[in-house]
Amino acid sequence: METPFRQAKVFMHGRYSGILEELKLNEHYRFIYSDDYVGPPISLTMPVEHHVYEFSKFPSFLEGLLPEGVMLEGLLRQRRIDENDYFAQLMATGGELVGAVSVEEIASQPAARAHI
Repeated sequence: METPFRQAKVFMHGRYSGILEELKLNEHYRFIYSDDYVGPPISLTMPVEHHVYEFSKFPSFLEGLLPEGVMLEGLLRQRRIDENDYFAQLMATGGELVGAVSVEEIASQPAARAHI
């Protein structure tokens, strides 16, 4: 399996549901449901039964949870985040997302970054 560049724990209604991985900076993502997760899917387009989902761009259901307009502009300026770095935006707002999903960044390991 590919070594992830960045990772985040994903929660549904506060319950750990799986892990989001960025495999190639701003280009390839994977979501893996936890083996012991029993609950609603984090997105209707991602039933729990399929377990692993791969994306060639940032997952649209998560992008839809990100701030927009002046809130986004303020976040980008304050945190010095690139406007195209949706993963960083998600990490900056992950605990305060609208709806049932929340995310928490997993501290990156230097070895993982070296493989990019």
